[in-house]
Amino acid sequence: MKTVGILGGMGPQATILLMQKVLDATPASDDADHIPLIVHQNPRVPSRIAALIDGSGPSPLPVLQNMATDLAAAGAQALAMPCNTAHHYIPGLRAITDLPVLDMLAATNEALQDKGRIGILASPATRLTGVFHDYFDVPHLFPVDDAPVLQIIRAIKAGAAPASQTPALTEQALRLRDRADHVLIACTELSLVAPLLPPGIAWTDSLDCLVAQVIAFARGATPGAEGES
Repeated sequence: MKTVGILGGMGPQATILLMQKVLDATPASDDADHIPLIVHQNPRVPSRIAALIDGSGPSPLPVLQNMATDLAAAGAQALAMPCNTAHHYIPGLRAITDLPVLDMLAATNEALQDKGRIGILASPATRLTGVFHDYFDVPHLFPVDDAPVLQIIRAIKAGAAPASQTPALTEQALRLRDRADHVLIACTELSLVAPLLPPGIAWTDSLDCLVAQVIAFARGATPGAEGES
């Protein structure tokens, strides 16, 4: 079984959720059957929103690069990052490591094939930087006003209970469904709320796509188009 290093802390709850999802999705009859993870839970990664939207904060890239180096030294054989917005910095990570970097957004694009027009619920930073345009060949759109989505994300980061944000996320998902065929949950804070959405809203969570990559790599799959180094 191969070991995967997690660049975590963006945010801390989302990193724990990734670990729980990997645990739950791994068939196991004993401890040794589970996926070995080395987790760098670093909440001091500079704000992606401040750097990419506001232009008021430092780039997260040097910190992410140091984390990748630490994980490699600790024995990680691949890297995974449970943060959609931070995938803006994937090229910078690949520039300083020979380890495969599992690519959540590339895997998500594959999962969305044949699902029609995709409505994306994500941090405004992902829209403003065009990171999804770089990855996606599926038709996709964003909310007309993504301020309410950012408010949900910030509430979760501030410790709000996911259930308290369910009405707001449901409203945003329904608004998107009026213009799209399928909803993509593309912020790992929103991943904490998405399971509480009412039935009838078809959605995919990019975090689940990363979970599948982590498990496949750990069990010996060679990263290809979805997660090459």
